[in-house]
Amino acid sequence: MYDNSVMYYVYILSCADDTYYTGCTTNLTVRLQKHNLGQASKYTRSRLPVTLVYYEVLPDKSSALRREIAIKKLSRREKIMLIDHG
Repeated sequence: MYDNSVMYYVYILSCADDTYYTGCTTNLTVRLQKHNLGQASKYTRSRLPVTLVYYEVLPDKSSALRREIAIKKLSRREKIMLIDHG
């Protein structure tokens, strides 16, 4: 059974080296702060600062993880289209 009070976010960050990072979390604000402090992921730690450019809200962890994987498989061009057009 799912906990309806918890929302899951899948997000895309734009890194300082013009690359994208995709992740998921239950607290987008705290996760973004941790990324910019170099505490959230090895990938973003060396590409600071990062900026939130896109996110989606999902109902449960399973769907959030599936969506994260799907976004990670997109080409850079497809990610830009997603960011620009939702």
